[in-house]
Amino acid sequence: MTERVTRRLEIRGRVQGVWYRESMRQEAVRLRVTGWVRNRADGNVEAVVQGSPEAVDAITAWARRGPEQARVDAVDVLPAEGDFLSFEKRATA
Repeated sequence: MTERVTRRLEIRGRVQGVWYRESMRQEAVRLRVTGWVRNRADGNVEAVVQGSPEAVDAITAWARRGPEQARVDAVDVLPAEGDFLSFEKRATA
């Protein structure tokens, strides 16, 4: 069994209304990362990502840049748990 890691990302900046969630979903599929992403009522974006250590590092590096229109000020990386079969966009929380 391949080692899997799970992390929660809290992404701050201009990250809503700039196609962030869909861009992250596409990148996650490309990297074979599972989990979810959603907007938060406070204007930030939250995601849980799961995959090989290399894939999670790659999606975390992507999250620090985001799509072209985004301005990412900070990404907090926290431990997380769960088991995910795909990567999905979730409703705002």
